[in-house]
Amino acid sequence: MQCSRGKNVFSTISVVCLVFLTILRCDALREYTKEDIRKLREEVREMFQHAYEGYLKHASDFDELRPLSCDGVDTWGSYSLTLIDALDTLAVMGNNTEFQRVVDILVNNSNFESDINVSVFETNIRIVGGLLSAHLLSRRAGVKLEPGWPCNGPLLRMAEDVARRLLPAFDTKTGMPYGTVNLKHGIPPGETSVTCTAGVGTFIVEFGALSRLTGDPIYEEVALNALYALQTFKSPIGLFGNHIDVQTGRWTAQDAGIGAGVDSYYEYLVKGALMLNRPELMKMFNAGRQSVEKFLKRDDWYIWVSMNKGQVTLPVFQSLEAYWPGVLSLIGDISAAMKTLHNYVGVWKQYGFLPEFYNIPNAEAGANRENYPLRPELIESVMYLYRATGDPFLLQVGEDMLRSIQHSARTSCGYATIKNVRDHRKEDRMESFFLAETTKYLYLLFDPDNFLNNDGRSGTVINTPNGECVIEAGGYIFNTEAHPIDPAALRCCYDVPRQDLLAGYKTIDFRGDIFKFSIENETVPEEKPMENFTIEVETPKTDPEETRKNIVFEILSILKESKRQEEEKAESSNTTVDDSIILPTDEKPEETTENPVETAKVPPTRDEEENTGEASGSFVSFEDDNSSSVSQNSTEVSTDPADLRSFVENQTENNSLLTEFVQSILKSTQPARPKFDAQNLLEKIRRGPYYQAAGNFSLQSDNYRLLTCRAQSYLQRLSIHGEFF
Repeated sequence: MQCSRGKNVFSTISVVCLVFLTILRCDALREYTKEDIRKLREEVREMFQHAYEGYLKHASDFDELRPLSCDGVDTWGSYSLTLIDALDTLAVMGNNTEFQRVVDILVNNSNFESDINVSVFETNIRIVGGLLSAHLLSRRAGVKLEPGWPCNGPLLRMAEDVARRLLPAFDTKTGMPYGTVNLKHGIPPGETSVTCTAGVGTFIVEFGALSRLTGDPIYEEVALNALYALQTFKSPIGLFGNHIDVQTGRWTAQDAGIGAGVDSYYEYLVKGALMLNRPELMKMFNAGRQSVEKFLKRDDWYIWVSMNKGQVTLPVFQSLEAYWPGVLSLIGDISAAMKTLHNYVGVWKQYGFLPEFYNIPNAEAGANRENYPLRPELIESVMYLYRATGDPFLLQVGEDMLRSIQHSARTSCGYATIKNVRDHRKEDRMESFFLAETTKYLYLLFDPDNFLNNDGRSGTVINTPNGECVIEAGGYIFNTEAHPIDPAALRCCYDVPRQDLLAGYKTIDFRGDIFKFSIENETVPEEKPMENFTIEVETPKTDPEETRKNIVFEILSILKESKRQEEEKAESSNTTVDDSIILPTDEKPEETTENPVETAKVPPTRDEEENTGEASGSFVSFEDDNSSSVSQNSTEVSTDPADLRSFVENQTENNSLLTEFVQSILKSTQPARPKFDAQNLLEKIRRGPYYQAAGNFSLQSDNYRLLTCRAQSYLQRLSIHGEFF
């Protein structure tokens, strides 16, 4: 009986061990051979090629492909966005023939002189970043180079052309940029001055690279000034809100987090510090991270809180936040990065994708935010951490993501956004970042020998007008659209003289909703100045035709009054006084008045000109035709306001009754715009309070020992936190 009992115990132990070993075997990590990884790489290449060919076939004249309808749609600017965004991915995957073909198309056909409004943020990261990256990859892709490369070339000139068109957005009271710009005219009329934090702080990588390559400091300095300005408006506990008024610095959305609206601000502090050897940016990041860790972190999740008191406002994880572990890997904090990454991978396993919002307490996708637009942030962090650790778990995560996309997002002509992660329904959109980022990061994960994964043990020596220079030595910095920038190449152009490349730049800067008209009479022989009549008319956001009528009504009222006073003076002095209508083109909008107000116009002082950007004498003058402005066939216009308004309404179509200036107003659908001068903007920034206050984050307060030789191999250059992974 005892032996029988012993047999039962042995049998029980055997079963338990067998079950344990089975469970252990099921949960064990797969071992990836070189051939396994190569097959995964080729599968990603085929994925990219399928989507890319679908775009070329069905949507090459549009920004994006619609993968269910198999046609195209313009989304960001009607400039074949996907073609530019995917260009450097062709070079990364070794498709040099197609890369050269697309470069020829862009160089020979692209024209950004378009009267369209575009997002400053998106145009910078996708177009400027894409062109800069393609420019720096041109040599490796076999493109015929111009003399002086990498400091010269058609793609570099195109990138600078686009960046110049974005510069008017930075001409604000704080130096923080507007969110929208017109590629031809500058800031659109009525454009809101509210933009997101990321829209302020996501320029230093692209603009810094542009300044280092061209020798023109304006791009890097406006980007730095925007970062410095933003620092002055952080909360008492060191957090940043979601949206800010770039003219006043007032926060209009005070939720603080690391996700949508804020994300790439933190990312660019780290990447800007590494790429440009600017430790003050790393100092700003470390200060910001301390507040993030103290107030936002909960069990390796990061939630949303009030920027002023740190109270929880939104306990959710956003898919855009998945970039954070990758950023932590760049500064060497692998442990914290892996802990947070495991949380995010758990959400992916739950649904097969990352929903835009994930409710952490309820462990479910957020209501009405269940979509997954093929975002790259999670695979980006996986790629960075695999390069840092070599952990095979990360290869398995990458393969799981590849399988999910192949199974649920593939269509006959591309890959579609997942409308709902619960049932994997599709939506008819394939954003350009799928080809620019998602496929690129997957490819690099499975291609350890790719030139972008160079660990710094090799490089290429080139001869430039400035001497020998080492490039392609690794340490590539990816902008937030995954466009890689070679930091070594930026040091090849240090000796280029800093020229004013923007001399004569005439881009017009819209100023908003306010017209300001002034009428000034010449002085009488006794040299006593006559009264100046000034009127400010606010242009309401209503029907443009009604707006023009209101403007003309006010103008005619002034002209009538001016003519009457002129006749009185002429009778008393027997002197003919010449009237002029003067339209200030550089005036800043001021508080408007409902009715015309008589004021004395005082010339601005030099200090006022510097603070406001106004220049005395910056006026466009239009001579007044007295006979045609207020009468027709010697018929006087009534001075009664009601009759005068009726006259304007009845005669608006007959422009012959009005002065040339009034006719131009009638024909115009946009307010008057002062001229934008990039050099003045640069000088204003250097004199401004935020640029001067940057000493709080400068090298003056810390003793950094940085090696900045431009011909050094990458791993021989000391980074801010030690060696770069």
